[in-house]
Amino acid sequence: MRLLVGLGNPGASYAHNRHNIGFMTAERIAKVHSFGPWRARFQGHICEGTVEGERVLALKPNTFMNLSGQSVGEATRFYKVEPADVIVFYDELELQPGRLKVKQGGGSAGHNGIKSIDAHIGTDYWRVRMGIGHPGDKNLVSGYVLQDFAKADAAWLDVFLDAATSALPLLISGDAPKFMTKVAILTKDIAPALQANMKDAKNGQK
Repeated sequence: MRLLVGLGNPGASYAHNRHNIGFMTAERIAKVHSFGPWRARFQGHICEGTVEGERVLALKPNTFMNLSGQSVGEATRFYKVEPADVIVFYDELELQPGRLKVKQGGGSAGHNGIKSIDAHIGTDYWRVRMGIGHPGDKNLVSGYVLQDFAKADAAWLDVFLDAATSALPLLISGDAPKFMTKVAILTKDIAPALQANMKDAKNGQK
């Protein structure tokens, strides 16, 4: 069994924030791979499906980002899921939009959702860092991650979410390098739009 966790903040006002790309990914995966309905459990919402013949649970913690580990901890204890079978999708400022990296273990790099999960289940889980870009000034980071994606971002964001969803069977089967390669191939044509959108974001435009 695998537990996929998408990080974000609950509620309509946060739904389209850059900080919620983890929620968006979990929702896209559940839809495309025909998971069952979302149910309120473990201080969050969870649904279930099958990928590559393996039972997979998708979880969206409703505790707000800084307390995500409470929800993840409850789910892992109930289903007896080992940390090495947990995959967390979340936003990464230090990666360009539309780029991702995968690793098992490591530090939180200051991400409060990851800090919380580390505190509840340890660090031996898989992290899928999904690039949202950086505003260019550390003093602007808080406002930047809690802003909605701009309308112009929709084209690359949809491609990115679809790519991660399409490549998911490779990650479930344990081949993180091939997962990253397939996502890179599927998103190779979005670079021009990304460059323009990042320039606008750094200029404070929507």
